[in-house]
Amino acid sequence: MNTTRNNASYWNPEVETLSRTALEQLQRERLLETLRRAAQAPFYRNSLGPEPWRRIHSLDDIRRLPVTTKDDLRAAYPYGFLCVPKDRLIRLHVSSGTTGQATAVFYTQKDVDAWADLMARCLYMTGARPGDVFQNLSGYGLFTGGLGFHYGAERLGLLTIPAGAGNSKRQIQLMRDFSTTVMHIIPSYALRLMDVMAEMGVDPKRDLHLRIAYLGAEPYSEEVRRRVEAFYGVSVFNSYGLSEMNGPGVAFECAYQNGLHIWEDAYLVEVLDPKTLEPVPEGTLGELVLTTLSREGMPLIRYRTKDLTRILPGDCPCGRVHRRLDRIQGRSDDMFILKGVNIFPIQVEQVLMGIPEVGNNYRIVLDRHDNVDVMTVEVEVTDKIFVEDMRQLQRLQKKITKELKSELLVTPEVRLVEPHGLPRNEGKAVRLMDRRNPYGA
Repeated sequence: MNTTRNNASYWNPEVETLSRTALEQLQRERLLETLRRAAQAPFYRNSLGPEPWRRIHSLDDIRRLPVTTKDDLRAAYPYGFLCVPKDRLIRLHVSSGTTGQATAVFYTQKDVDAWADLMARCLYMTGARPGDVFQNLSGYGLFTGGLGFHYGAERLGLLTIPAGAGNSKRQIQLMRDFSTTVMHIIPSYALRLMDVMAEMGVDPKRDLHLRIAYLGAEPYSEEVRRRVEAFYGVSVFNSYGLSEMNGPGVAFECAYQNGLHIWEDAYLVEVLDPKTLEPVPEGTLGELVLTTLSREGMPLIRYRTKDLTRILPGDCPCGRVHRRLDRIQGRSDDMFILKGVNIFPIQVEQVLMGIPEVGNNYRIVLDRHDNVDVMTVEVEVTDKIFVEDMRQLQRLQKKITKELKSELLVTPEVRLVEPHGLPRNEGKAVRLMDRRNPYGA
């Protein structure tokens, strides 16, 4: 049971303000119980060996255990990670499987309840309260993002509108009709909705009641956050989660917006060098590796998320002891190499979204001509700049090229595109097209 009525700052003060020592003791107890539970799964019976909990005397001993990968989940599909009989399961979510065999994640009733509590904890610490109207503009169904936020909003007591993704004009009408104050939306769709509102003559600061927006499900830059905050007149909070760890609610920004608190009573956190799998120092970029500490139906041990982040040093003024992650910088498997240089798509976004004349959509196209790799950045421009004379457009093109070269250390080709000239998705944006060979390598 939560104790919000006894403390205005925390949804669950007993857990959120534990001392570091007490929190680590709780983690160790839950880790041992998780290992006992995981040993019931066919996959972990083989990979962990007999009685793996006997090898754990401190939290650092987790490194004695092997990592779990997405390929492991695919190979054991559908039931190889289950730790309970199927008659105890009430839910499954399945990944899209766009890059190979799909993966499945299963939930007991206890798992769903714990997920709802974590999400309520996240929303509460950003200032959402009963009386707010929450509009969920994220997909439902097999995607975990929609339902995770939905459960948390209802657990917190918000009036919840399960709008789902897409149908932009209808979304705006719902915001008007019901005075939506809080919304959940993926970053690329938030930018798309800005264009639709501009076309409709809707000024969200004048015509709507929005005050909080939650962005997640895809990496985005600080420049995108500032654009969304400025246009909608809201405070934007970064959300992090992944289906294998339940979905959203793994880590979340508090009111200070200085990193995402990762709920360490539910997850054991490691940040490792992606190549060596050795721990990196605090504050150093590495791959996030997570172990579930409270999952009943399908616990995961040392799961390689492929997400790149760092643990931020120091304490947070909010008083929560749970460590903070930096925003996700990208995925280790999103990185591409051009002329010997490692590049992440988010680097391109950081440059483009900092230029006022650039619109809200862009695309990176990689091609190979005469055995030479070529990178083209297609950039939508604003209506105002598009109607300017050719010299203005040429100056903008040179400016973008120069700033991208400074950031990436390679010179891309920049192609300016009229407003709304690039393909749009209602779901996650497709920012990178790699056409260098049939396999995209």
